[in-house]
Formats: sequence, C-alpha cells, structure tokens
Amino acid sequence: MPDPPIAIAQQPASASARAPYLRSLHQRTYKLRVLGMGLAALPLSMVLLELHASWPSWVWLVFTCLLWPHLAYQLARHSRDPLHAELRNFVIDSLFAGSWAPMMHFNTLPSVMLITTVMADKINTGVRGLWRRSLPGMLLAIVAGGALTGFAFQPQTSMTVLLATLPIIIIHAIAVSVSSYRLVRRVQAQNLQLKQLTERDTLTQLDSRNHWQVQAEALLAQHHGSGTPAIVMALDADNFKVINDRYGHVVGDDVLRAVADLIRSKLRPDSIAGRLGGDEFVVAMPAALFEAQAAAERLRASIEALRFARYPDLRCSVSIGLAEPPAAGLGLREWVEAADRALYRAKQAGRNRLAVAAGNPVIE
Repeated sequence: MPDPPIAIAQQPASASARAPYLRSLHQRTYKLRVLGMGLAALPLSMVLLELHASWPSWVWLVFTCLLWPHLAYQLARHSRDPLHAELRNFVIDSLFAGSWAPMMHFNTLPSVMLITTVMADKINTGVRGLWRRSLPGMLLAIVAGGALTGFAFQPQTSMTVLLATLPIIIIHAIAVSVSSYRLVRRVQAQNLQLKQLTERDTLTQLDSRNHWQVQAEALLAQHHGSGTPAIVMALDADNFKVINDRYGHVVGDDVLRAVADLIRSKLRPDSIAGRLGGDEFVVAMPAALFEAQAAAERLRASIEALRFARYPDLRCSVSIGLAEPPAAGLGLREWVEAADRALYRAKQAGRNRLAVAAGNPVIE
C-alpha cells in the first residue's frame, strides 16, 4: 500500500527536540493514507475478482485498505511518542504492500506499482534509513504470502486491472508533486528569512555589518576600476550611554530606529547604509565629497530635530565623519578607519557636527 508522500527531516534524537511539524506528522499523514490506500483497493479488487479469490483475501483487502489507515492514526494519536509510532506505521505499510504481491499472483502492473510506490514514499519522507528498515518486512511479507499461495505466478495484467491502477498512479504522482512543491516553497521562504536575518540588522533594518562590507567593497572596487565617486560616512550617536541610563534601553532602541529611518529617508536611494553595532552607523555613497557633505549636514540637522512624543525633553544628535576612497592598494579597512578618524575629530570638536578626513589619498 502506498504511503502518503510527505517530506520530513531526519528523525531527531529526542521527543523534546522535535519540531512541531514532526510531532504532528500522524495528523497530516492520516488523510493521505486514507486516500492512497483507498485508491489501491481499486486494482487489488480487480485482480481478486479475476482470480476468483476466497473470502480471506477480501477480508485482508478490507483491513489493509479501508480499516488500517484509521487504526494507524489512532495508534499514533494515543501513543506516548506519536512520531515514533507513525514511523512504525510507515514500516507496517510496506509490510502490507509486500503481502499483496503474492496474493495477486505477482500480477505485474499492480505489484510493481505497490512496491515501487511504497519504497519511493519511504525515501520521500527524508527520514534517514527508513526505506532500509522497511525492506526486510516487505521481503518477509512477500515470502510469507508466497508460501500461502504456493508462489502462484500469473504476471499478465488485463486492461481492466490496468485501468483500475491508473487513478492511484496519477493521483500519487500529483500528490508527490504537490508535497515537493510545498516543501520547496517552504525551503525558499526559510532561505529568504535566513537571507534577511544575515543581511539585515534586526533592530534598525539597515544592512548588517557583513552585508554592508560586501557592498562597500564592491563600490570601492568600482571606484578603483572606473573612478566612480565614492564616500564613506561614519556616524555615531552622541552621548548615547546617557540616553540609555536616563530613559532605558527600550527608549535607546527607539532612538536608534529613528536615526536609521532618517538615514534611509534623507540620503540618496543608492546609498549603502549599515549598522556596525551599538550606536555606530556607516554609509557608503556613490557621490562626490561636496554632495556627501550636503547630504550629511541635512541628515545631522534632521536627527537634531528629532522629537519623541512620550519623552518631550529627549534630545539626540550624531557626529559624522566623511572620507574619500584610499589610494589603490588600500582596502575597505583603511577607508573606514579614515572616516572613523574624522568622526572622532567631530566629537572632539564638540559633537553634533561633521568632519572630513584630512590627508586621505584619493585617485584623481
């Protein structure tokens, strides 16, 4: 009998470590097992009619195809470990499939369909080694069933049996495709979330440090290659520790988010803005120095004008350092260090102002 096509991860070591979607596997398997085994009853019934099978074969058909899916669900549902019980049900499914090959006198199409579909579904679960654990039981069922039937061999498949087999082949293929599609979409969504987590600072939604560095290095390489204007702007919130100590870290986070929002809105759209950590921000801009100075001044004034409704006396400001690209042979580190030196000069000069790196070698 074909198992439901469900893709799951490798079985975890302990029940407490299992993800919720694994613990609920039996619930999602139930309807698919009812559908798959119900459809399998069609070709099995046609073969039994052609063989003029006795009543025990029909009882076995009713049990394996119509009753077992419900029994399997109840066994897993009431088990102390539903996942382990459901994996055991998968193995029993394979045993049932193996028993039907000799009972059908090895009728070619339905026998091959059952065995290959069951084994494919074991692999499709993604549970490591499940198909190997299922194989001995399936082979044992084939041998035991063969002993009961005297290994009768009638491999011919009639047109009636062929037509009865088509629904499960078609629907099973569609079900596997839908399951794989959902899995791919889920993986894509998870990859997108992971990408966002690695590329975005969770607090400010600016670029993360590593992601910013990759983009800034590309801008620097473009500058060295074609002379494209570029500026690095280093920003640091003034007296941020005082804000945290007086208003609390939650309000401090609000300040950082507000500063980040203004960085996004006040600077040109192609600016590469990131948070280095704490209250330190950095921006790489494809702009000439005079344009970057004007933009930095607008940004500084906007941050100085920030007001917070719940804390009307709260004031914040930033100090800004600007640096043009270093000479060829120097890299991003030297570029950022030059902007940092200018930033500290701005702080030493009284904060809430900007300074330009002095003596920074630039390619003309």
